[in-house]
Amino acid sequence: MRALIVPALLAVAASISGCMTAAVGTAASVGVYAIQDRTIGEGIDDAAASNQVKVRLLAADSSAFAEVDVEVANGNLLLSGAAPTAEHRQAAETIARSVGTVRNVYNEIFVGPRSSFVRSAQDELITAQIRARLTASSAVRAINVNIETFHGNVYLMGTARTEHELRRAAEIASVVPGVRRVVSFMQVRTPPQPYYAQTPAEPGYRGQGVDPATAGRRY
Repeated sequence: MRALIVPALLAVAASISGCMTAAVGTAASVGVYAIQDRTIGEGIDDAAASNQVKVRLLAADSSAFAEVDVEVANGNLLLSGAAPTAEHRQAAETIARSVGTVRNVYNEIFVGPRSSFVRSAQDELITAQIRARLTASSAVRAINVNIETFHGNVYLMGTARTEHELRRAAEIASVVPGVRRVVSFMQVRTPPQPYYAQTPAEPGYRGQGVDPATAGRRY
């Protein structure tokens, strides 16, 4: 009997651990959205769209789309990575466009074989170096920038507060060793204008025959 109980307990523990991990991951994501310039709702919609596309790609052909990356920012979706044929490349875009919350799809998928381990490691290093430089820059709010790198091609997604910030982010990325080109899909997000409500004029009393004895009395 004990032999049956122990595996059952382990399964329950694993299930609880998985739920806790998912909860922590969700809470962490919401925390990131809260400090970005996009709203929490927009961040959740973007994450949901990204997950839907990834699931549909793997369901369609897990081997062909294994190296296709999906990034969504403010409803704009970027496809990068590699696919074995031009037909697979187009199919990935069709799948991405099938998600209702996606407004624009940028298809940067290369047609060709998968990356080697060394090439993937080099791309990861480039991404990390760009992230570090953006974070160190006072001209860029790095939390708003998503970075994808494939074979030295760098793609920037997200929002910028000004045109200068948008250009500066691309410039910083372009000088990192190993970068072949930088493609920026970032958009300038205009901050909402404040609303100024006019206060009503103070009420006046134009009565006649005011008794001096009661003038100014508080009721």
